Amino acid sequence: MFTTLPALPGGRRSPSARSRRWVLAAAVAVTAVTAAACGAPGSGAPAAQTSSGATGQTVATTAPKGPVTLNFYVETGFPLPEKLAAEFQKEYPNVKIKIREDQFAVLTQNAPRVMAGNDAPDLIRLPTIVASAKDGLLADLDSYAKAYGWDGYPAGLLNQMRVSQGVRGSGPLYAMGVGYNITGVFYNKSLAARIGMTRPPQTVAEMESDLAKAKAAGIQPIVQFNDIGGINFPFQALLNQYEDPSKIADWVFDKPGANLDTPAAVKAADQIAAWGKAGYFTKDANALTYTDMMSRFGKGQGLFMFNGDWESQNLDKAMGTNVGFFLAPPATAGARPVAMSAPGTYAIPAKSKNIAATAFFLNWVHTNPKARQIVVDVTGASPGGPSSLPIPPVKSGSVVAQTLQATRELGQKGVAVDFTANATAGIYANTIKPELQKLITGRETGAGFAKALQADYAKELAQ
Repeated sequence: MFTTLPALPGGRRSPSARSRRWVLAAAVAVTAVTAAACGAPGSGAPAAQTSSGATGQTVATTAPKGPVTLNFYVETGFPLPEKLAAEFQKEYPNVKIKIREDQFAVLTQNAPRVMAGNDAPDLIRLPTIVASAKDGLLADLDSYAKAYGWDGYPAGLLNQMRVSQGVRGSGPLYAMGVGYNITGVFYNKSLAARIGMTRPPQTVAEMESDLAKAKAAGIQPIVQFNDIGGINFPFQALLNQYEDPSKIADWVFDKPGANLDTPAAVKAADQIAAWGKAGYFTKDANALTYTDMMSRFGKGQGLFMFNGDWESQNLDKAMGTNVGFFLAPPATAGARPVAMSAPGTYAIPAKSKNIAATAFFLNWVHTNPKARQIVVDVTGASPGGPSSLPIPPVKSGSVVAQTLQATRELGQKGVAVDFTANATAGIYANTIKPELQKLITGRETGAGFAKALQADYAKELAQ
């Protein structure tokens, strides 16, 4: 099963055919959970009327009554909230869901101000929850976790969304996942055959050999967007293999004393710089958008693309059987897989006027058969939820089937870590993005990258 990281004292520890940006989230992805929750209508079990939660607060778990309007604030380019909202409104026509979208960087920067306002949304996409939890901007969901049975889910599903004294991994629950993703490497099978690649690379060194062969054959080795720092996907894929995963998790969780100015981080960054110098990334990588990356890869213009299972359905449609997927290879053959794995993390602001109705929606997402099918169909990711519920069916041999199998593999014998970009609200936009842009063009060194990353991280935590 998943190794849950980190073992903190007292710890229990998306998307689309449209333009999309770097996926940042917060939690371990899993294929199933260990105990059934109280079901929402359609889940096979009746919903309770009310229940006393973990904090002793009695919360309603019935469907919303009368006219209700829920306001969602989500990131541009991810159709999953829209698809789920449409189905929910079919089943509960008294509920109207309004969706506001912003680019990811805009959303994360605006989130504290928006949640503190008098018109706070009812649900917000919020991968970086620590500061907002500390500032009292998020609803404590422990009572709902108890009432719906979410606290019976495996620890890895929820603990990265718990916060205590500014550290993730334990304490009250402040968010839930909507689709539980993993990241890895998509590859073009016909281009792989041209360089004699008959199987996914088993080590980092083998992957580098494939990159060199592709370059020599006139094939673009990697198509990776970096207009907003998407090369953090391959950077962390390497970092995960060189660094102790628990140290990465401590850093992302903002554990006191956590440090990523380490030899492993320098090594991973130096390797990314070397890939840039060798031309393994496209010449226009720093201007390449997520949309253009997906278009190029889908049209066969690159061997590898580092990305997540949320694109599986889209790639199945675009490439059919010509696309494959594998977890980032380890440094040493046979080593346990380590991968970035996270759900789309959604929180309910403390100032929401419809906390109970929104919690009901989140429970519905995890337990309703149609909602679970939508999660798989739109994202290609595991829907999480009670272990008594099956994973919705997918086409045999599809890349969706491959990503779900990779999720099972990671769950059985691997280690899942969160995205470094989720460590603080500003680390991605203010440090990771510009430093990676300099790194692949020879204007930064691995040592300089690691030093800047740690310095800005410490500065932000001290504010």
